[in-house]
Amino acid sequence: MAKNTSLYFRIVEGRNLPAKDVSGTSDPYCIVKVDNEVVARTATVWKNLNPFWGEEYTLHLPMGFHSLSFHVMDEDTIGHDDVIGKISLSKEAIGSQAKGLDSWLNLTRVDPDEEVQGEIHLSLELLKDTEKIGLRCQVIEARDLAPRDISGTSDPFARVIFNNHSAETSIIKKTRFPHWGETLELELDPVELSEEGTVTVEVWDWDMVGKNDFLGKVEIPFACLQKTPLYEGWFRLLPLGNDEVDAGGKLGALRLKVEDSSALTMLEDVTTVESRQDVAMTLVKIYLGQGLVVPFLDYLNTREVNHTTDPNTLFRSNSLASKAMEQFMKAVGMLYLHEVLKPIINRIFDEKKYIELDPCKIDLNRTRRISFKGAVSEAEVRDSSVEMLQSYLTSIIESIVGSVDQCPPVMRVAFKQLHKRVEEQFTEPENEDVKYLAISGFFFLRFFAPAILTPKLFQLRDQHADTRTSRTLLLLAKALQSVGNLGLQLGHGKEQWMTPLHPIILRSVASVKDFLDKLIDIDHDIVSEVPQRAVFMPSVTVKEGFLHKHKAEGPQLLSRFAFKKRYFWLTSETFSYAKTPDWQVRSSIPIQCVCAVERVDENAFQQQNVMQVITQDNDGQLHTMYIQCKNVNELNQWLSAIRKVSIYNERMLPSFHPGAHRSGKWTCCLQADRAVTGCSRTHSAVTLGDWSDPLDPDVETQMIYKQLVQGKDKLRKKYLEMPDADQTSSNKEKKINSDVHPDGAECNVQLMKPGQGIAARLLVVMEDLEQAHATFQCREKEDAPSVILNP
Repeated sequence: MAKNTSLYFRIVEGRNLPAKDVSGTSDPYCIVKVDNEVVARTATVWKNLNPFWGEEYTLHLPMGFHSLSFHVMDEDTIGHDDVIGKISLSKEAIGSQAKGLDSWLNLTRVDPDEEVQGEIHLSLELLKDTEKIGLRCQVIEARDLAPRDISGTSDPFARVIFNNHSAETSIIKKTRFPHWGETLELELDPVELSEEGTVTVEVWDWDMVGKNDFLGKVEIPFACLQKTPLYEGWFRLLPLGNDEVDAGGKLGALRLKVEDSSALTMLEDVTTVESRQDVAMTLVKIYLGQGLVVPFLDYLNTREVNHTTDPNTLFRSNSLASKAMEQFMKAVGMLYLHEVLKPIINRIFDEKKYIELDPCKIDLNRTRRISFKGAVSEAEVRDSSVEMLQSYLTSIIESIVGSVDQCPPVMRVAFKQLHKRVEEQFTEPENEDVKYLAISGFFFLRFFAPAILTPKLFQLRDQHADTRTSRTLLLLAKALQSVGNLGLQLGHGKEQWMTPLHPIILRSVASVKDFLDKLIDIDHDIVSEVPQRAVFMPSVTVKEGFLHKHKAEGPQLLSRFAFKKRYFWLTSETFSYAKTPDWQVRSSIPIQCVCAVERVDENAFQQQNVMQVITQDNDGQLHTMYIQCKNVNELNQWLSAIRKVSIYNERMLPSFHPGAHRSGKWTCCLQADRAVTGCSRTHSAVTLGDWSDPLDPDVETQMIYKQLVQGKDKLRKKYLEMPDADQTSSNKEKKINSDVHPDGAECNVQLMKPGQGIAARLLVVMEDLEQAHATFQCREKEDAPSVILNP
C-alpha cells in the first residue's frame, strides 16, 4: 500500500472580492495550507477585485493529512496583510468527489477558534478503587500549537473537563511546544460511572489582558475509558466545532479545481479529455521508473501514426500519445529548457520594452519617446517593435539550434523513434516535411512556445509577467510556433500584421531542419534501460541560487548580521555552497548524510522564511545548517527539492526542533539539553510536485487502480454490453453457427468484440480487489478506537 498520496489543484480565479484598501480595491493573493502548514503562495494580482491566477500545483502528501485550505489575502506594503477569507476542504470531502472538484466556492470568514493545529500527548486512566473513584489525566506535552501572540508563540495551559468537574495545568510561557508532565485528577461520584458523557481536554493560550485564546480540544467518549482503563497516545487537536458560515458571497468567491492525481483508465478510449494529461504523466513516470519509457512512447506514437490518414492532422489533437510526449518532455527536459531559455527570458523581463505590431492595439501614450523630433508615430512604434522582436527571436532560435548536445539523450532517442515511424507511414514525396513537423510540433509548439508564453508555470520566473512583458512574450510565442510549423502556414491567418517577422521565420527553417537532423543522430543504445528512481542524473544541478546561510561560529550576532549571502548548488549527490557562483572553493554536504529538512519558527532568529538542513556525520553526531530564503515560495521550492533528493536516505529523523538552541535552551520547547529528542514531527513526505519528482511505483500504481475503478462502468459498456441490434444479430449468428453432435451435445460459437476478453478479465480482477478493500476497511473500523489517535 502506498504511504503517500498526491493532489492536483488549480487556483483559477476570484470574483467579487471585498475592497480592503482605501483606494477601493485590493491586492489579492492566495496561500495554500496543508494542516495549517503553508505549502504554496500565488502571485499577487494588484488592484483587482476579480483576479485571475491560473496557477497549478501538484502536492505530494502523507496519507495521514487532514485538510487542504486556501486563504485569500490582501497584500499591504505597510503592516500585516489583511485576511479576506478562506476555503477549507477536508480529506474526506476531497475523496468523496470521484471526479474531483471544479467549481466556484464562496469564501468564509476566518474564525480564530477554528484555526487550530498541533497535537497533545495524554494518558487517561479511570480509577475504580473502593476508597476513591475518579479520573486521572496525565498531560505530558503538546507540539505544533498555533501561535496566538504577536511574538509568534503562545502561553499554553490545558484544562480537563468532565460533567461539572475540571482541572487545569500550569501555564508555560512563550512556547508552541510545551512540556507539562503534570497529573490532574477529577473526583467522580459512583453514579457518574454509569453515565454516557465525554471527557474533554482543552488547550488555551493565556493572556494577561483580555480573554484567553482557544488552541484546540480533544474529546474522548467516556465509554472508551470504561472499555480501556488506561488510554494513552498523541491526539490531534480539533476546533470548537463551529460550522463555517457561508457569507453569502459577501466575501467573494474562489474558483478551484482539486482532484486526486488521476491516472490510467483502459487505454485512450475510456479516458476523458480532462484527465488525459494526468493519465499521460502517470504513465510516463511509471515507464521512466522501469527504464522502458522509449518503447512505451514508441508504442503510443506508432498507434497514433498508423491511425492517421491526413498528415496535416498528425498529433494535432489531445490524444494520449500527444499528452504523453508533452509530459515526457517536461519530466526529462526541464533543466535543458532552463539552460536554453532562461537567459533570454530574464533579458525580456529586465528590459520591459513596449512592443506591439497590431495597429488596433498600439497605444502611443504607453511608449517612450523614440526621437526628439516630436510625438512618436505608429510607424515608429511598429518599426521599433519589429527590431526588438527580431533580436529576441534570433536569440531564441540560435539558443535552441545550438543546444543539440545539451538535450537529454533519452529525449533525442524518443524523437528518433518518432521520426522513423512517421517516415515509414508517409512515404510520398509531397510529405517529405511531415517527419520534421512531427518532431518540431512537440519541440517548438508544445515545449518551448508554452514556456515562453507563461514562464512562471515552467519555473523560469518567480512572478507572472506584467501586461507589457506578457504581450512581448505572446508575440514571440506566436512567432516560434510559426518556426515550429516550418513557415508553411505564413500568410494564411488573420494576423497579417505579423508579416514583418515572416522573413526571419523563413530564414530559420533551414537551420531548424538541420538541428532536427542532428538531434536524432544518436545511438539508441546510449539510453540506459536501468530503472530510474529519479528523472535527473547525478551530475545535473537540480536547483541553484543565492540564499543566506547562518553564521554559526563565533560570538552571538544580531540576527540581521548572522546570515551571510552564499550561492548554493543542489544535485542528487551533494548540497554545496560558496561566496559567489565563480568562487573556486566550495563547501559540500553529501546528500546521503541529510536526515531532515524542515522549516524554522520565525521567533528562533526573528527572521522569516528560514529552513534547516540537519545532517549526521560518520560518528552519529547531528549538525544543523540554518538557511534563509527571500520569500515563502522560494522556501517551499528548496524544501521540496532537498527532500526529494534525500527521500531514500536510510537515517531520516522522525522528529526535529523547529526552533534554535540559543542562550542555553531551545527556543521552541524551552528544553536546556541540546541533544534532547526533537519536539515536532518531521515532514519529509510533504513536497511540491514538479519535473524532479522521485518516481514512486506504489503511488503511481494506486492512481492507476483508482482511475480503473472510476472508468469501470464505461469499460463495461464499451467492451461487454451489446446494443439491441447487435444482440439480435448475435442471436442469429448463434443459430447459424450452432451444430448438434451425434451424442446430442450442442456447440455454440459466439463472436466477441475486440478487447472483450481482456476487459472481462480486468473487470473480474477489479471487483475482487474492491471486495477485498471493502472487507479490509470494515475490519479497520471494527478495530479502530473512537477518537483520533496519532502514534
